Amino acid sequence: MNRKLIAIAPLLIFIFICVFLYQGLFANPREIQTGRIGQTVPAFNLPDLMQDDKRWTDEQLKGDVYLLNVWGTWCPTCLAELDYLTKLREQGIKIIGLYYVQSYDADFDGPFDMQALRDDVSNMLARAGDPYQFNILDLERSLALDLGVSGAPETFLVDKNGTILLHHTGDINPRVWRAKFAPLMQELQP
Repeated sequence: MNRKLIAIAPLLIFIFICVFLYQGLFANPREIQTGRIGQTVPAFNLPDLMQDDKRWTDEQLKGDVYLLNVWGTWCPTCLAELDYLTKLREQGIKIIGLYYVQSYDADFDGPFDMQALRDDVSNMLARAGDPYQFNILDLERSLALDLGVSGAPETFLVDKNGTILLHHTGDINPRVWRAKFAPLMQELQP
């Protein structure tokens, strides 16, 4: 009996791997949702990217419907979506940036060059459009991790009570806006 089991074990493992990979062929990576849908934005107290003396908390953001857009100057897709996000801001949509520092580690990289980052951000936003009311700096990625962010860009739709209604992975463009965000925004209008 043991020899028969040993003989078919590689076949069973192969079948298991094939089924697993077959499911992945039909999965849409943009449909991966955070476990935070229906929950409040995690508590945070993080600095403003451009102002040393300013900090932002989750409590300060309550009272308004807003988009929390995770982005970075290193991200080409983020650059591509800035123009459309700027048009949304011009239509009255409140957009808050959560700047995602890609690969900084204080133990290995030494002191963080905040001025260089501010210059990069200012140059990119001047060139491509600035949709943000302000930008929160998440240097240690604590809020990004709490939100379940896997990269940039990612956007969260948050209601007046601080509840996350939608999490979108990828850029915001007219098609995505019409299909996902616009219906929820209409429901949230008074």
